[in-house]
Amino acid sequence: MAVLTMAWRLYTLGSAGIIHARMETRDFIWLTIIIGVLVGSIWLINNPDYPFNQGLDLQGGLQVLLEADVPPEVDVSAEQMSTARQIISQRVNALGVAEPLVQEGGDRRILIELPGLENPDQAISLVQQTALLEFVDSGSTFLPEGLCIRTSENRGEPSPCEAELAVNGETPVVPTFETVLTGAMLQEASAQTSQNLIDNYVAFTLTEEGGAIFQEYTSTHIGQYLTIVLDKRVISSPVIQATIERQGTITGSFTRDEALNLALQLRFGALPVPLRIDGVRQVGATLGEQSITASIQAGVIGLVVVLLFMLVYYRLPGGLADIALVIYALINFAIFKLLGVTMTLPAITGFLLSTGMAVDANILVFERMKEELRGGETLSEAIKAGFSRAWSSIRDSNVATIVVCIILLIFGRGFGASTVQGFAWTLMIGVLVSMFTAVVVTRTLVKMVLSPAAEWLSERGWLLGL
Repeated sequence: MAVLTMAWRLYTLGSAGIIHARMETRDFIWLTIIIGVLVGSIWLINNPDYPFNQGLDLQGGLQVLLEADVPPEVDVSAEQMSTARQIISQRVNALGVAEPLVQEGGDRRILIELPGLENPDQAISLVQQTALLEFVDSGSTFLPEGLCIRTSENRGEPSPCEAELAVNGETPVVPTFETVLTGAMLQEASAQTSQNLIDNYVAFTLTEEGGAIFQEYTSTHIGQYLTIVLDKRVISSPVIQATIERQGTITGSFTRDEALNLALQLRFGALPVPLRIDGVRQVGATLGEQSITASIQAGVIGLVVVLLFMLVYYRLPGGLADIALVIYALINFAIFKLLGVTMTLPAITGFLLSTGMAVDANILVFERMKEELRGGETLSEAIKAGFSRAWSSIRDSNVATIVVCIILLIFGRGFGASTVQGFAWTLMIGVLVSMFTAVVVTRTLVKMVLSPAAEWLSERGWLLGL
């Protein structure tokens, strides 16, 4: 407040004619731009439609590790794992989880992080359904939902769900049915609601090859059951009511959620390689709350110390730099919300580190200004020289940091290194914003406050940190 009072006093003195200096029109233009950016940033920060995205380590959630369920001697191609990762990613994105992470790990593993899940059991269930989607011929037999069966795809072998049904080591008798086609021939599926807004059903579209097979089969099996099986477990058993070519519907006593879930299972059911859950870890929200509290405390303490240092050591210019630093923080938070940056502990660390770099840019400018003043230059010339001659150092150091951030973003795509990406993003954004605040915001404030008071300040060198 004292800094603002002093700045306002100097400005009013200049405007009253006590201190004479010509203000450039572009300074007022930049000031208008700065005020506009500041107002927009404050609006974004307070807008609930743009929430902060918190990572798994801050808000808690679920971490699942999947592994290819094939013998070690069987080769699993990189293309198969990449396709499996994409399908799993589509599944978890359909859950509505904010900023889920799906990464390949080595040749046979996929890591899934689902922050802030309200229903973890639903995610685990969905991820577990990672085997083959099949349409099987059950003839005149209705198969209830959840029934474990065998199909022609694994005839003579135990189905994956039989182990769950075993009692005292005895394997139950499981019926076997013929597979008509697999989910690999399914192109699209979506939940629909009838015109009466009561009945829910699932509409699906097959590939051209699948449509030819389906047309031939359904034309000769009207009135019979065509059962949909996922991971050898029945999820629906509708009746064939007409010949189906490429497009058809699945009707039943579905609620809206059941229809959505069935469509989700149909669309993302088939994987090129079977996967099993190798590990599940629940991250509690308590850890996240403690981390956020500790991070905020550390950030506030660090920011206050930096602001005090700038004010004490550089006096009036330091106070103006403090204002620019506050503007810097507000712009950063607004960009984080606008771009949907996921905030994790490493991401917060990147932001705090960029704050130090923003201060460093101001220090380079002010030290150069002091050197010019000690060399006998006027305040106006010292301001001009301070910013122009310090710019090359600020530019080169920040460009080097941005290059490092880009490298971290590229290599942060690897398994187990995703947190590095959050650090790189916040650091790079912070560096770019710091260049704007140090070169534009600080310079505009310094020129508009100090230049009109150059003669008055020349007799009060202590206000300039001399």
